[in-house]
Amino acid sequence: MSAAPVPQSPDPALSRFLTAHGLAAPGEAAHWTPLAGGVSSDLWRVDLPGRSLCVKRALARLRVAADWEAPVSRNAYEWAWMRFASRHRPDSVPELLAHDPEAGLFAMAYLPAERYPMWKSQLLAGEVEVTTAAALGEMLGALHAASAGDPALAAQFATDDNFHALRIEPYLLATAAAHPGLADILRSLADRTAGTRLALVHGDVSPKNILVGPAGPVLLDAECAWYGDPAFDLAFCVNHLLLKSLVVPGRRAELLRSARALAERYVRQVDWEPRSILETRAASLLPALLLARVDGKSPVEYLTDDRDRLFVRTVAAALLRAPASTVTGVLDAWATALETPTAAGTGHPA
Repeated sequence: MSAAPVPQSPDPALSRFLTAHGLAAPGEAAHWTPLAGGVSSDLWRVDLPGRSLCVKRALARLRVAADWEAPVSRNAYEWAWMRFASRHRPDSVPELLAHDPEAGLFAMAYLPAERYPMWKSQLLAGEVEVTTAAALGEMLGALHAASAGDPALAAQFATDDNFHALRIEPYLLATAAAHPGLADILRSLADRTAGTRLALVHGDVSPKNILVGPAGPVLLDAECAWYGDPAFDLAFCVNHLLLKSLVVPGRRAELLRSARALAERYVRQVDWEPRSILETRAASLLPALLLARVDGKSPVEYLTDDRDRLFVRTVAAALLRAPASTVTGVLDAWATALETPTAAGTGHPA
């Protein structure tokens, strides 16, 4: 089954949305450009006379090869998460402009790539600044701390069904089905994650959803927002830095330092539970997410070498069977494995 294509022209309903919310005048010339990178939403840049903005609409069926459906109501939760973040860290999200919850779409400011480059593009190009990861860890921890123990947010973001459809099933349970020998461990992690409700989770803290702005990282794509386990966000992002260390060998040391800096700065913000307990959850979840990006429903596109995928499977399986107690412990195990010359497809030492 192939992934669904990205549309090249907008639904007329999107133009009506702009007019209805006063973002465009009736008959005003608008140039719509589809933005690439998302599998779960239509995303458009809209150029109007003297200004640009971005319109996002959730898809019922995601653009991946596997059969993966999710409720479009997640668009409303993404909007609500971004409103929460804008109250606590205004520079951490784009300016919000208008929302239509029934249509599952909203508009926000367009942030130009020349001033707000995508972190993923920078990392894959070898532009690795440890300070960016550290700033992200601090900001993510601060947002979690601001939401922890808030019963109103817990009620507003009781999005268990969304999170199951977007994260628990395609990442943890699908990977369990692909690895029968690890299935009990992965299902246990899925149950523990689903049953932990401590803070407001973004759910997709991936470099593709992070822009590096003049005032620091800017987070996008919060449609997985859920009041749940904050360790998920920490593990999810560190996971991406580890995977990229396989395909950018010339900057491997900096990527691993970035992962450490992100985790260290994040953990300093943890005041809602003992830091060691959160770290234990993150450290045990991290190898599951590593394995999921190879054998789950949403494998990363840049791991094209079979040896790299085998490396991930081997290291992740070992860490699932004998979990580290800290994120640093996972990073140490990953770095040690990389020191074996033939461990990964690149064959370069760390």
